[in-house]
Amino acid sequence: MKKQINNPFILALKAHNLTVEIHHHSAYQIVLSNDNPFTSTINGQLCEHIHGFLIKPHVPHYCVAEKGTLNVLNIEPYSTVGLELSGRFNANQDYIVFDSLSETSAFFGTGEDTFDIYTIIHALLAKLPTIRYDERVSKIVEYIKANYFQQDISPQTFADIVFLSPSRLASLFKAQTGSSLSKYLLWTRLRQVIYLALTEKDRSLTDIAYDTGFYDLPQLNKYMYEMFGMPPKALKHNSDLIQVY
Repeated sequence: MKKQINNPFILALKAHNLTVEIHHHSAYQIVLSNDNPFTSTINGQLCEHIHGFLIKPHVPHYCVAEKGTLNVLNIEPYSTVGLELSGRFNANQDYIVFDSLSETSAFFGTGEDTFDIYTIIHALLAKLPTIRYDERVSKIVEYIKANYFQQDISPQTFADIVFLSPSRLASLFKAQTGSSLSKYLLWTRLRQVIYLALTEKDRSLTDIAYDTGFYDLPQLNKYMYEMFGMPPKALKHNSDLIQVY
């Protein structure tokens, strides 16, 4: 039996007066101006007075938007949205720049000239195919959703749930989701970290790290920088949560 899984995994943030040092991360990233044009350097190329960009994972870049607000969408590369976006790049193309409202709207197929982030997210989600997963993969996804905070989760933990060898399960999960089990678990934990950091701002990041399955704050900082290009402290103090999908 196969079951449909909601698998877009989009983290949408609103960043205010943002200046970010050069960095790279594991996610596809869409950055769109909420008001004023901004400047970014992407893979060594200066892009001035732009309204947004889409960038592949692991491409070095930085942004300066000192007088406005940016909407930032981080998208898991192995998710259905990530896989769909990967097909929009030409050969040897690492990023796509949007110089105007009409370019942005045409690219995302919104049907109207708008920078409204919800309209753009809905346009992305509307392009997703219906995918049905093996029941064993569905069971693992549900287990991760309910138990991501446990620190002792191992490949054998997953294998015992569905009565497969760790290697057989790893192969099945990768084939159906595009992700390794370890990356899927990591991203689930990081999404929860960001949600808690931006909705419960009085909580310490150390407590949030422990409560989401990380051993300590340094480990959380390492993975946050790897996935999003900045530590959780920077996100917590300079961003507002739009939505986690």
